[in-house]
Amino acid sequence: MKIHRIAILLIILSITFACAAPTPTAEGVSTATLPPEMTPVGYLPLVTVTPGGSGQRIQPENLVYLGAFRLPGGDTPPQTFAYGGNAMTYNPDHNTLFITGHDRQAWGTLPDGSQVAEVSIPTPVNSRNVEALPVAEFVQGFSNVTAGYFVDQDEIPKIGLQYLNHPATGPLIHIAWGTHLQAEDQPSHGWFNATLDNPQFRGTWFIGQQDLYSVNGYMLDIPVAWADTYAQGRYLATGRMRDGGQGGMGPALFAYRPWLPDGSAPPAGTRLQETTLLLYENVYNTDEIVRCMNGYQHPDEWEGGAWLTTADGRSALLFGGTKSTGTKYWYGFINPLGAEYPCVDVPMVGEFTVCRLADGTPCPPQDLNGCCEEGVDCVSSRGWWSTRFDAQFLLYDTDDLARVARGEMEPWQPQPYAVIDIDEHLYFNPPEWDVPDLGWGDQRRARIGDVAFDRARGLLYVLELYAEGARPVVHVWRVE
Repeated sequence: MKIHRIAILLIILSITFACAAPTPTAEGVSTATLPPEMTPVGYLPLVTVTPGGSGQRIQPENLVYLGAFRLPGGDTPPQTFAYGGNAMTYNPDHNTLFITGHDRQAWGTLPDGSQVAEVSIPTPVNSRNVEALPVAEFVQGFSNVTAGYFVDQDEIPKIGLQYLNHPATGPLIHIAWGTHLQAEDQPSHGWFNATLDNPQFRGTWFIGQQDLYSVNGYMLDIPVAWADTYAQGRYLATGRMRDGGQGGMGPALFAYRPWLPDGSAPPAGTRLQETTLLLYENVYNTDEIVRCMNGYQHPDEWEGGAWLTTADGRSALLFGGTKSTGTKYWYGFINPLGAEYPCVDVPMVGEFTVCRLADGTPCPPQDLNGCCEEGVDCVSSRGWWSTRFDAQFLLYDTDDLARVARGEMEPWQPQPYAVIDIDEHLYFNPPEWDVPDLGWGDQRRARIGDVAFDRARGLLYVLELYAEGARPVVHVWRVE
């Protein structure tokens, strides 16, 4: 029987913020020691770099912004990138990108959405005018590669893609698929041919016994030597970060290998063996915020990951997403009086702690009065909101992941050693009718989506959602 776990959809019970210890800045000064006049109302100072480490880390200054480019095609669903960009992967054999188009929609209103297309990569341009950006070309047009699969998973789909040309299988695109409300008995992974008009989809599989909220939101490849040494030759990694802490209070990551020894696909329903690399505590196991990513807040959204490497041996595990950096966060709505004021969903008051300060303590009683009635006078959609969001990259030390794989660290112990804010490069240009869902100003959610990495050229590709109206654009960084 499918169990949608609605009873725990938004559960954040009486919480202590045990893993929100002050994080050192590059100067070694804790943000907690800053005087009030240096802390702008509505958000917390951004973490930069934690000193220490192996010396083989990629540092923030090694990521150099190059510019952006637009995606081709029209605006007619489902064969359009408008309302798309859920997933992306790099094809090193063609120097191209595979990107998903317009998402499937709930209740079967667009059942053939989330199609995949392959596009070229033009030279990016660094311009504040989105119309000045070059436009990619189609290499392969949109294809409904998952036709007949994941058919009952169309309510805000979550998708990950990873191209891998392994000698055992040839060129394949591996896929993870989930939804906002995730049933427990829905297999989440598969693969299809890189020749999109002949996808020959295979699957669907589970990742061990892991919670689906932890596995089916993004994918990346692991360098061969590292995977052979620490992950039993599992060259693919998959994970998910779901707001509300249901998949873990921080990004999760598992290494896996889906093919059998002869390169063939396992039977549908197989639970594939995995190596846990990163997994924080989740709200199903505890009503406290413990064993979590430092600075974690429930509105956090980590939408993509990449294992960065350089020719001289430096590395980092990068996650990209939209980080709640507010001094308060809550379940409810945007307050029209200003970003610094919560607007909780009043019917949920008493069911769980609907509003918290950044340190995890409950908001004062005056913040629990609400400001609107849903469907009557609310100015935004209901969900997790914060006084501020920022588009960020997280950098993790891959040596820490090796320690987890060897059993020398718990999977919740690795922490980001650097955080990079990338808002200055974004366009923030959604259609006005989507603003109630996305938010605006400091409270804009869903800033960036998936990321992909060209290991040979050292180029990082990042999707900005709703950058050209409903269409994403692709930003490019060089990793030096």
